[in-house]
Formats: sequence, C-alpha cells, structure tokens
Amino acid sequence: MAEVRGAMIPETSINEFVNRLRNAAGLNLVSVILYGSAAAGDYVADHSDVNLLCVLRETSFASMQALSPAVAWWREQKRRTPLIMGTEELRRSADVFSIELLDMQQSHRVLWGEDVLKTLVIPTQFHRVQLEYELREKTILLRQGLLSAAGNAPAMWELLLRSLPAFATLFRHALQELGEPATPSKREAVQKLADRIGCDAGAFLQLLDIREHKADRKTADVNALFGRYLKTVEQVTAAVDRMLDSAAPGGAPASR
Repeated sequence: MAEVRGAMIPETSINEFVNRLRNAAGLNLVSVILYGSAAAGDYVADHSDVNLLCVLRETSFASMQALSPAVAWWREQKRRTPLIMGTEELRRSADVFSIELLDMQQSHRVLWGEDVLKTLVIPTQFHRVQLEYELREKTILLRQGLLSAAGNAPAMWELLLRSLPAFATLFRHALQELGEPATPSKREAVQKLADRIGCDAGAFLQLLDIREHKADRKTADVNALFGRYLKTVEQVTAAVDRMLDSAAPGGAPASR
C-alpha cells in the first residue's frame, strides 16, 4: 500500500478493482482515475474515502449491469461506489460541476486508460454561483444534522468530522474566487480564508488535528467546538454572498 502523510492507501484492493472493472467493461471502459484526498496527499485511513472516476464510452442499462459484480466487490471492501460518467457527459457537465472537476483536474492519478481530465475544458462562469449554492445547502444541512443529533455527543462528533472535508473544499474555492492561487492543503486553505475575511479558523484547525490523529477529541468540548465551527461556516457563507453580489454589473445584486 502507498503511504500518504502517515496513512496507507489500499493500493492492492484498488488495483484488484481496476482489473475487475476492465474485465467487466471491456472496450467500453475509457479510463479509471483516482481523485480526492488519496490523490491530493491528505488521505486519512479512518475517515477518507477512496474516490474513483470511471469513464465509459456509453452508459446504458446493460453497461451498468455489466459493471455490477465488480462494483459489488468494491463495496464489500467498505469503499464508496465509484463515480460513473460517459465521455460526452463529462465534457458537457464541466460547466455545472466546476468545483468538483477543478479539484479533480488539480489532483488526480490515472489508474488505467486515458487522462480525460488533463484536456478537459472547465468553464468557470458559474463557479461563484455554485460555490454559494453549495455553502448555503451544506450550512442548512449542518443545522438540520445538529438538531437531529439532539445533544448526543457521538452523533455531533460524527457530523463535524463528516462535514469537515466538504467545507474545507468550498473554503479553498472561495479563496480562488478571491484571487488566491489554488492549494490542495485543507489546513492552508482554511487559515488563508479566515485571514482574508476576518473569521476564526480555530475550530476547523482543531478538527483537522482530531481527524488526522494529532489531537484527542476527548480533550475537547464538542458543544463549544460545534458552536465555533457553525459560526465560521455562517461567516464564510455570508462573505461569499457579498462577494457574489459585488461582482454583479453596476454593483447591483447578482441575479440568482
């Protein structure tokens, strides 16, 4: 297995899955690409997913059925179901999935086939709107999750650690909208954005330490940490909203 910052990427099972996928898909398979934390260098064995993009020439019902045994084996390894896209679908979706595809393009590893991300043209005219949408949606879901947890500490910890990578990714894209160079580091992105908009990065940095086993969550007050975390999320979302409005022609609010 490959080591990334102290964590072990399950290379053996990844290679086995790629072989099973190639046998199942045959000539229909264009490429298999590793993306996300395992490709970016911040994979954490207990928390990170192994994210795979599988690109096919066609994605009919019969094609999906052919892949089912290989994917079922992968799921038995406790891994996330791979993202399946057609070649034309990938190209046509680049404008509406700019956040996801920019991240993939920046940090990925081709496991088999063509590097379809290298030459993919990703329009960014809707990037800012997608950014605000994702932040608002995930903030609302965070509040709902907090209410569902109903003061249950383990459930609150799970919600914090599960939501952390997604918010860190969005913070990185907010930085890019502010003109900062792209960085794959969650920690660097959180700190830089907090400095730019004047909010507290402490809760996020503390959670990153816990997630990466650099700190023990038993020493933290989950209620106080959650309160600071939620406040930072709301501050960043409001800042992105103002940024979106100020970018509209003539200073008028941007049309949503």
